[in-house]
Amino acid sequence: MQNISDDVFTEPEFSPDTLANLGPLRRLAGTWASDGGVDVNPKAEGPERRAFRERMVMQPIDPQTNGPQLLFGLRYHTHINTAEEAITFHDQVGYWLWEPATGVIMQTIAIPRGQVVLAGGTANPGDDHISVEARRGDTKFGICSNAFLEEAFRTDFYRIDITFNPDGSWTYVTRTDLAVRGQIPAFNHHDTNTLRRVAPPIPNPLAGVSTDGGTG
Repeated sequence: MQNISDDVFTEPEFSPDTLANLGPLRRLAGTWASDGGVDVNPKAEGPERRAFRERMVMQPIDPQTNGPQLLFGLRYHTHINTAEEAITFHDQVGYWLWEPATGVIMQTIAIPRGQVVLAGGTANPGDDHISVEARRGDTKFGICSNAFLEEAFRTDFYRIDITFNPDGSWTYVTRTDLAVRGQIPAFNHHDTNTLRRVAPPIPNPLAGVSTDGGTG
């Protein structure tokens, strides 16, 4: 259980440079792309395996405080489609967050199907592997879905494992346990891809102001 001070209002002093303080998330910063993704999802006739291409943008945000709690993070947007269709196959936005004081990492997820997730885990700055997970009903790291999804495709568990590769790329594997209506057991909906950087990150606004001599 995390120790919380009686003073929940006083904010700490902090560095304005998010990129320098992202800990284990530093290697995620930038713009990434790949056409080698694989998705396995449920269909009425059985599991479907589809190849996909992905573009993901992860840009540093200004440091965030909840009173004494200090977070550094990345705002991300991932867009996925397939070679055979130009339409969106998957769209997702959110944040990756790092709390240096505790070693906690968090991923927020919002998808335009009426679902949000807050997943969490712990890591160290030099780790080559990081993971976060969430469970339905958990009030700290949980999953919230609209009424239809709760009845027809209920998400009970989510996990993402990321491995940072020696060549600068990174590989993720996601697992989502879906309780599909009328089917037992839950379906293991999973995705994997290896992303390579196509553009460097842009420093967060506060870091730019500090560099220009306007603050700090």
